Amino acid sequence: MTKAKELNLKKEIAPFENNDIKSSLRQLFNTLVPLILLWIAAYYSLSISYWLTLPIGILTAGFVIRSFIIFHDCCHQSFFKSKLANEIIGTITGVISLVPYHQWKTTHSIHHASSGNLEKRGIGDIWIMTVEEYTSSSFWIRLAYRVYRNPFTLFVIGPAYIFLIDYRFNRKVARRRERINTYITNVSIVGLYTLLCLAVGWQSFLMIQGPVFFFSGLAGVWLFYVQHQYEDSYFEHEDEWSYVKAAVEGSSYYKLPKVLQWLTGNIGFHHVHHLSPRVPNYHLEAAHNATPPLHMATTIDLRTSLNSLRFRLWDEQNKKFISFKGVKIAHRKPQHESEPKPIIRPSLESK
Repeated sequence: MTKAKELNLKKEIAPFENNDIKSSLRQLFNTLVPLILLWIAAYYSLSISYWLTLPIGILTAGFVIRSFIIFHDCCHQSFFKSKLANEIIGTITGVISLVPYHQWKTTHSIHHASSGNLEKRGIGDIWIMTVEEYTSSSFWIRLAYRVYRNPFTLFVIGPAYIFLIDYRFNRKVARRRERINTYITNVSIVGLYTLLCLAVGWQSFLMIQGPVFFFSGLAGVWLFYVQHQYEDSYFEHEDEWSYVKAAVEGSSYYKLPKVLQWLTGNIGFHHVHHLSPRVPNYHLEAAHNATPPLHMATTIDLRTSLNSLRFRLWDEQNKKFISFKGVKIAHRKPQHESEPKPIIRPSLESK
C-alpha cells in the first residue's frame, strides 16, 4: 500500500469520526440500565436456584463488556465532543469494569501508536516473542513464556491479576492527574462493593459478582488477544513499520453473531478502530461497509478464531504466527548471521 493510498484511506473514513450525542446517550441508557436490572435479577434468583443465577450473571457480564466499550471510546475522546464528559463517563464506566481511566487511556494510546512494531512491544500488549528471540533465550525465559502463553494463564489467571491487582497501582512514570484518577477509581470501587455487600450480604455479592467478573474478564482479554493474534497478522521493524498497514493488516475483522456484536459494541471491526480511534463504536460497522479497501482485512469468526490458541511465536521470515511445535520446521537464519534481538518482557502496563 503506497503512502497516497494510505492517506486516501484515512480521508475515506474521516466522515465517520463525528460522534452523535443522541446515539451516545442511547447507548449509555441501553447499557447501564440493563446492567443494573440484571444484577438485581441475579440477586433475587438466588432464592430460586443458583443454576438460574449463573446464566443471568453471564448475561450481566456481557453488559460489563459493553460498558467497557463505552469506557474505551471515552479514552479515545470519541464518545462525546466534550473532554470533561468523556472523563466523567469514562471514570464511571471504568469503576464498573475495574479499569482506571487515565492510566488505561495513556497505555492504550501507546498500544495504538506502536501496534505491530517489533521495536516497541511491551506497553499495552500481550507478550509476543519472535522465533529467533525464543530459540536464543535461556531455558527459564522459554519456560516463563510457555507458562505465560498457556490459555489458562492468559484467560483465567491473567484477567484476575490485571483487573484486581495490576490496575490498582499507578505506573512509576504516572503523572499527578493519572495517579489521582487511579486513587479515585480504587476508592469508588471499594465504596460501591461495600454498599452492595451491605445491601445483599457478602456471600450473595460474591455469588453474583464472581461469575460476572470471571466471564467479563475472560471475554475482555479474549477479544484483545484474538484480534491481533491470527496467523497472517502484521509485525515489522521500525524502519518498515506502517501505521495504516498495522491497522488494516494487523487487526482483524471479528465477524460475530449480531447479538454478540451488539454486546461487544462492534469492537469486532477492530481494523476500523485501529485505523481511526476517533470513530465511535456505533459508527464502526458503517465505516467498514462504506470503505471497500477495509473489506480486505482478515476476517475471522467464532470457529476460526479458536485457531489463534495455537499461535505462540511470530515467525519473521514467513511473516506469520506459528505454534511451539512449528519452531522446529520454521525457516530461521543461522544464529551467526544475525545477533539475537532483545527480549520483550511481558507487560500489559508499564509500571
